[in-house]
Amino acid sequence: MQQSPQTTYAANEIRLSDEERQPCEVWTRVMGYHRPVASFNIGKQGEHEARRSFAFCGTAPVEP
Repeated sequence: MQQSPQTTYAANEIRLSDEERQPCEVWTRVMGYHRPVASFNIGKQGEHEARRSFAFCGTAPVEP
């Protein structure tokens, strides 16, 4: 599938002012289902921040 020139952007072409920016909602898998991290209580949000990412052999680790 080829992209049309209208949908191909270089990273330096897109500029947003602070008023245009929106927060990104982060979801994670908990107990077999997905939930937004923002719905966690303070303690669980702290645990989420302290988590480490692991990689299988031959793959690069993912930075949170």
